[in-house]
Amino acid sequence: MKYKVAIKKTEEGYAVWVPGLPGCWSQGRTEEDAMENIKDAIQSYLAAVEELTKDAEARYVEVVNA
Repeated sequence: MKYKVAIKKTEEGYAVWVPGLPGCWSQGRTEEDAMENIKDAIQSYLAAVEELTKDAEARYVEVVNA
């Protein structure tokens, strides 16, 4: 899957977050580090969501992006 990420240069390096996944963020000394780190953060975020919703009844919907 692809996720849109926002990235911002800071005094310490780069901050990066996923607007579509509230609370999913990371950082790195370089832009490349930050982009690698956000991949791990996304995987951890999605694993946590899966664990928290494993017993919940669920449905899937398809959304077409205009």
